[in-house]
Amino acid sequence: MSQVIVSHQGQSLDRPTDTQPLYRQLADQYRRAIGNGVLRPGDRMPSMRAFMQRHGVSLATATESYRVLERAALIDARPRAGYFVRAPQTAALPAASEPDLAMLPGAAQFVGIHSAISSIVATFQRYPDALNLGGATASSDLFPTDALQKAALRALRKRPTLLTAAGPDQGDPGLRAIIARRALEAGIQIASDDIIMTHGGIEAVNLALRAVTQPGDTVAVESPCFFGLLQVLESLGLRALEIPASPTTGLSVEALTFALQTHPDLKAVMVVPNLQNPLGSVMPDAHKASLVELCAGAGIALIEDDPYRELVDAAQPPRSLKAWDTDGTVIHCTSFNKSLAPGMRVGWINGGRWHPRIGMLKFAQSRHNEQLSQVVLAGFLETSAYERHLRRLRESLRIQRERMAAAVAASFPDGTRFTPPRGGMFFWIELPREVSSAAFFEAALADGIRVMPGTVFSNGGRFDHFIRLSCPDTDLERADEAIRRLGRLATRMAAHAFVP
Repeated sequence: MSQVIVSHQGQSLDRPTDTQPLYRQLADQYRRAIGNGVLRPGDRMPSMRAFMQRHGVSLATATESYRVLERAALIDARPRAGYFVRAPQTAALPAASEPDLAMLPGAAQFVGIHSAISSIVATFQRYPDALNLGGATASSDLFPTDALQKAALRALRKRPTLLTAAGPDQGDPGLRAIIARRALEAGIQIASDDIIMTHGGIEAVNLALRAVTQPGDTVAVESPCFFGLLQVLESLGLRALEIPASPTTGLSVEALTFALQTHPDLKAVMVVPNLQNPLGSVMPDAHKASLVELCAGAGIALIEDDPYRELVDAAQPPRSLKAWDTDGTVIHCTSFNKSLAPGMRVGWINGGRWHPRIGMLKFAQSRHNEQLSQVVLAGFLETSAYERHLRRLRESLRIQRERMAAAVAASFPDGTRFTPPRGGMFFWIELPREVSSAAFFEAALADGIRVMPGTVFSNGGRFDHFIRLSCPDTDLERADEAIRRLGRLATRMAAHAFVP
């Protein structure tokens, strides 16, 4: 007879009674549980202590069992978190296509994408209960709500006039000092007086562009490009010159070099170097150094939008472009919207050699930021709580990405391509060419699922057979089912050139 063992999720597993060493018998038991779906990608394995108690074995036996599973690439260990089931290594799609760098850059165009974005938003509003797989912010469940609430109460008790007194023009001095110290981790050496607090990262980008351009000027952007940045260009009456970007290395420095020869009137380059939206790419250090050198030599501003850097899966997050800046060429913009508190809308900017002008524009545009959120963030950042939160957030997003990637690979039709990102929450999916992302968007929404069609990530109507998916809320079962439905929809559309 076999002994029945109950797993940590409540399902029963049979323990074999063959002559193999006990550690291998137990490893085989969990191997079968993973293979038949009892344990899913992203599920947490029992802790060593729980494993020992559950199976009545020694630490040596428990450790060796997990080593067998690790060598089989079935589980992996995460610092301070324990062991987790890995996504199947066979569940992979071909990498997304690399851009054709031999193509000549298109003509710079006045941006006209706002109406398309407005139409999509209006369509979303007709389906308020749709599962959002097209957003750009992690679930609120993954942010430290309780800790921030307590920090807010402490701040108000300590400084009761935070809601009634005007704050400093540049922002809270304590928060700016903490940001300056933390910026060293990104390779940025600035003083607290070199920082201006902003209403999220999007105000920082607005200020940067207003400081270095006039209406009618041309700005180089990545292609594909986050549609919010295209909207900013449109609001300022600027032309966009789209430079191809790779799903692995980001903006092509080679293509930008050629574009500078054919478009000598460029006033700025705008780039998201770390976990680019929508590609999820991370620019290698050598490319970052070359990009800064190129823009400095051409005498044009390099505007860096860097809100996702701390979400990169790495023991040490990558450096920002500003780390290579020696003459003030780089305007660094970032925020805490994606990493800590989307509801607070706290960002900051260092304007390089345009910093005094940006300070003037900030005062003219919106005056100082409200103080409470800044003081709350300062209190949270000066402890170890932020680093603990970032570790948990990265681990949670990694679990979601692995599980979602496996579901996409298993469900989407032949011809689908995808390059896994190195962190964050974006999936840039290349569908078979016969599938229109606009038609896919409409059909998916009618089925209760939001996605973002690729056409909104270009001012020139490119990327019609691409979509951006993003990590959902923490209900992974619901997300799995949604991906399966999207896969069936894409399969039907690919087979029948379906147009709803």
